[in-house]
Amino acid sequence: MVEKQSIFAKAVAAAKKAVAKPAAKPATKKAVAKKAVAKPVAKKAVAKPAAKPATKKAAAKPATKKAAAKPATKNIINSGNKIFKKYSSKGNESYMNKNQIKHFKDILIGWKSELSHDIDKTVSNMQDEITSYADPNDRASQESDMALELRNRDRERKLIKKIDQTLRNIENDDYGYCEQCGEEIGLNRLQARPTATLCIDCKTLDEIREKQMAK
Repeated sequence: MVEKQSIFAKAVAAAKKAVAKPAAKPATKKAVAKKAVAKPVAKKAVAKPAAKPATKKAAAKPATKKAAAKPATKNIINSGNKIFKKYSSKGNESYMNKNQIKHFKDILIGWKSELSHDIDKTVSNMQDEITSYADPNDRASQESDMALELRNRDRERKLIKKIDQTLRNIENDDYGYCEQCGEEIGLNRLQARPTATLCIDCKTLDEIREKQMAK
């Protein structure tokens, strides 16, 4: 009985000792601080200067051809479709002297001869070319061409009459003077229009009156 109690007491004492020991703390793993690995700093890209576009060389322009020298026309006067020889005055020569009269008389006679020749040639050609076309369109075209030629020849016949009147004025010593005011017509105007009978002022007034009458 006593032995049982001692054994029981030992067991109790052993149990108390076991309870008295603190529980072993679990080993805490120290967090190993990982050293931040320094990342290499990225180098900034250095901006390269933009390449300049290659400038195109200007294409060499072809050498411009020099205008061909025009023949000198100092001694030529162009009056519409007719070209007259210019009179070369000498010094202080008088107006409508013998040389000037001869110059303009020769121009008028030559001009009349050319016009008469053209009229005769046109009439001869029209007689040779008269053909009776079966096609109405061909006949109409032929008649239109003939009418145009006849109108041109009619103007030339009127111009021949005016040239004849101008030649009579030369014979009467009236050539070169205005029919309205009696003033000199002037060499420049006569060289441009040898059949002129009015000075530039009177001609301008006539044109103004014609325009007013036409309104």
